[in-house]
Amino acid sequence: MPASVLVWAASASIRAASLNLCTDEYLLLLGRPAEIASVSYLSAQPEDSVLWRVARRHSRNRGSLESALPARPNLVLTMGGGGRSTALIARRLGLKVLDLPYPATLGDIRRQTLLVALALGAPRRADPLLKRIDALQRRRPSVLLEAAFVSGGGVSLSPASLGAEWLRLAGYNQRSLQNSRLNLETLATNPPRWLIRSDYRAGQWSRGQAWFDHPLVRRLAKRTIRTDGRPWTCAGLPMIAEVERLRSGLR
Repeated sequence: MPASVLVWAASASIRAASLNLCTDEYLLLLGRPAEIASVSYLSAQPEDSVLWRVARRHSRNRGSLESALPARPNLVLTMGGGGRSTALIARRLGLKVLDLPYPATLGDIRRQTLLVALALGAPRRADPLLKRIDALQRRRPSVLLEAAFVSGGGVSLSPASLGAEWLRLAGYNQRSLQNSRLNLETLATNPPRWLIRSDYRAGQWSRGQAWFDHPLVRRLAKRTIRTDGRPWTCAGLPMIAEVERLRSGLR
């Protein structure tokens, strides 16, 4: 982060708006209530965010700079390229912009946690979260159980993905699957030892959710472990608590 941003963050009264569900998580976990101008509407939806109760205490925007301006932010957080025009307009309005790339590793999560804390002018706020990640890494299981994360329609993870890295901290080794999808043929002929089943929007009917009703999937019920699917969307800081929960039930 440029030194000018750090000087500004340390001296200004922060009013941060997040335009993205993933940056919402950083802001809600690291920001003080008075520093949170608004977060995206998605973080206030119980179906999408484990932080929805906290998010509902704050103003919400529609994920655009225009919708965030009424809350008068002076810092804008977004992820994955919020649009070059968004950054240009924000800067012309005198707003600071922190546009984070989508994280690919736990190292990225650590760096982004610190960057957001620095932008808020309070780098020490990152310490408790980083220490929990450190504790998970220090005490990682010595033997990993073969598994496949699976969400609606059999969608899974690449073993090289951030999600699979979190899964290893929970004690499970993500199987390599063609196109990162668990198909019914594999379930019939060579099923994984464990299914880590995402319950994301489990109560909402869809073809993806109907896939879980197939007899081949139901046959593995005793080898299926449920995971809260919401943290996996961003695979960010809320994954700490989910990995701790999964590890506590390790078999």
